[in-house]
Amino acid sequence: MHTSILDCVVEQLKDMPENLQQQVLEYARALVGSKIQGVPGQQLLRFADTIPTDDIQLMREAIEQGCEQVDTSEW
Repeated sequence: MHTSILDCVVEQLKDMPENLQQQVLEYARALVGSKIQGVPGQQLLRFADTIPTDDIQLMREAIEQGCEQVDTSEW
């Protein structure tokens, strides 16, 4: 059985106190008025293959070294 997003949101709202329901309503209203930002991927294709291979390798290594590490003093 497929439950729509709207149905799921309504179910969550039913369990919330009224002050939180009000916050959700305000947020939803703000989203309706917001403008979607970004660029369609098709327009970005012109940048394909413009990063030098050496730079890509450096980025890959930095990501591999920096990922999956937890900084316990960060919080």
